[in-house]
Amino acid sequence: MVDNQRMDVPELLESASLLVPEETAAGNDVTVQDIWDYLAHDEWEIALDLLEEFADGRSLPLAFWEKLAEAAEQLHLERSAAWCHWRCSEIRNGVIRAELTLRPAGEGRRTTPIPGAGVLRPMWDIGHLSPTGERAVSIAALWVENMPVLAPGGQATVRLVPLTPSHWTHVQPGQQITMHEDRNVAGIAVILQVHRPAATPRR
Repeated sequence: MVDNQRMDVPELLESASLLVPEETAAGNDVTVQDIWDYLAHDEWEIALDLLEEFADGRSLPLAFWEKLAEAAEQLHLERSAAWCHWRCSEIRNGVIRAELTLRPAGEGRRTTPIPGAGVLRPMWDIGHLSPTGERAVSIAALWVENMPVLAPGGQATVRLVPLTPSHWTHVQPGQQITMHEDRNVAGIAVILQVHRPAATPRR
């Protein structure tokens, strides 16, 4: 992670905003200049939220998300910090978006909702076999979009960050994969988008 030990929240947010192209506007037509105005009035949380919105669906550098994560931690915004660290992981390891349907509570091992903020690292059957011909699973962390949790039997769009990106190079949109927390199928996912790891400069 970048060395931000001597940077406070406004400095971190100002530094992050400089990494956003000036012509960029968020979905509500807020511009980078608007963010600077919020920073000038010490509206740090609003500026942080807007910077996260700016980055939605855009390719911004790893340093952008590292600075936002550090700012969110200093502001004690746990979910925001978790999201920014998650986006750092997406840049390093790639991300697969998928539509996931969990098995109902009576049909699978899980009887409680899965947390949405990237703490679960289930196993996934993505078509690999072991040298002996048995199913070989791969691990990927799971973030549920726009929902704090996903209950058994529920359906949501999820983001998967592979633990070992090289295992996932063959997956394609439209492919069906299965989620496992033990030997049984915990859920079925259909891949929507695949984004490979970004080339990040060596430190």
